[in-house]
Amino acid sequence: MNFKNDVYRNVFKMPAVLYFRKKQMDNIKKYIEQNKERFLNELFNLLRIPSVSAQKDNKETMYRAATNVKDVFISSGCAQARVMDTEGWPVVYGEKIINPELPTVLVYGHYDVQPPEPLEEWTSHPFKPVIRDDKIYGRGADDDKGQLFMQIKAFEYMVKDNKLPCNVKFLVEGEEEISSPSLKKFCIENKKMLEADVILVSDTTMLSLAEPTITTGLRGIAYFELTITGPNRDLHSGLYGGVVNNPANVLATIIASLKDADGCILIPGFYDNVVELSEEERELLNRVSFNEVQFANNIKVKKLHVERGYTVLEGIGIRPTLDVNGIWGGYTGQGAKTIMPSRASAKISMRLVPNQDPEKIKNIFNSYLQKVVPDSVTYQLTPLHGGNPYVISYDTREMRSAVAAIEKVFGKRPLPVRSGGSIPVVADFEEVLGIKTVLMGFGLDTDAIHSPNENFPLQNFYKGIESIAWFYYYYNAD
Repeated sequence: MNFKNDVYRNVFKMPAVLYFRKKQMDNIKKYIEQNKERFLNELFNLLRIPSVSAQKDNKETMYRAATNVKDVFISSGCAQARVMDTEGWPVVYGEKIINPELPTVLVYGHYDVQPPEPLEEWTSHPFKPVIRDDKIYGRGADDDKGQLFMQIKAFEYMVKDNKLPCNVKFLVEGEEEISSPSLKKFCIENKKMLEADVILVSDTTMLSLAEPTITTGLRGIAYFELTITGPNRDLHSGLYGGVVNNPANVLATIIASLKDADGCILIPGFYDNVVELSEEERELLNRVSFNEVQFANNIKVKKLHVERGYTVLEGIGIRPTLDVNGIWGGYTGQGAKTIMPSRASAKISMRLVPNQDPEKIKNIFNSYLQKVVPDSVTYQLTPLHGGNPYVISYDTREMRSAVAAIEKVFGKRPLPVRSGGSIPVVADFEEVLGIKTVLMGFGLDTDAIHSPNENFPLQNFYKGIESIAWFYYYYNAD
């Protein structure tokens, strides 16, 4: 046995027989090369559908996107697939059961996308995908239609080349971008149908192609709209200024009181349940070669702002946050209109880490507001959505399979990272279905997800397909 095989056998605990079966997978690159134009055409058909889940009048486009995904499931090798209604936007389910005695992988993804605004900042139309600079540009190119297609096409290869070593089920929803309000109930009602041994998700990022990483945790989220109301109408700022408390001023003062200059959140009790990583865990996390200057340059900021006592990587993944996502009130049109607004509002999100509960965060935030909002105005705190954080051990069978697959394709073992993003349904899967989720994402921080000019590098797309195919190979190795 040569050294490379010894590494795979000892580190990933795979039996030696695997290494004599490798030739069965040798034509994956050839398959991708021969079919990449078709892959892109099929993906572009889905990217052209404006499946924005946040917009309630999008019924036609949402169902069109769901039907598109169902049809691709069938053409790619699923024995059955169907669009299933929920209390919100529909779910698409597909499956290929080759032997009930074999392990089952449940692939999760979403076909809904973020709103494309501001449209004027897009170089090309958000729903007319193009290839530019070896990248796919369009809303959903990365998040999550492009990454979902990697999963489907890896599955297609394994089926059509008779290499699929396990059963595969697909669960693709249309509400991830609005925090999956219908999916938990759907999972409870369809628990038998969704039985599996592991969930596989591609909806996260890695550091770079040269420095591959794998996500071992997701932050949760608590998201609110806060409205401050004062007088019963907008007032003349000259006649009433100085004697009526301006709701916009009050809102600004409250927002300014939520964090200090060092990035620490000042709401009493906010950090009470935060799980601190050990020094060993922090050392492993920070072993990633992270270029802070390049990271800042990519988003055109002069300097990064990190919570006191933590590195940038820790600030991204293992620390909770509080951010204003939008703020409005009063006159914002062209020219002057000297009024004091009757109300002012802000959307505020808090990213949560293990042991923080969105419901408890809501309660302590509301208690804080009761103390700081002056009697001269009233406030309303409206929860918009929430989700729990998620963590998976780096040393499990499922993660070892993913690590081995990425190392096989990228030539370098991926280091573990915690993602700053949230996929609330992942924690729900563990609660309802009792299944752990492996997060094999291939996006980059330069992909501009949720922003104008969202993109996905072609190389990441192809390597993602290849890596997922190898995951199946390693997962059922023992």
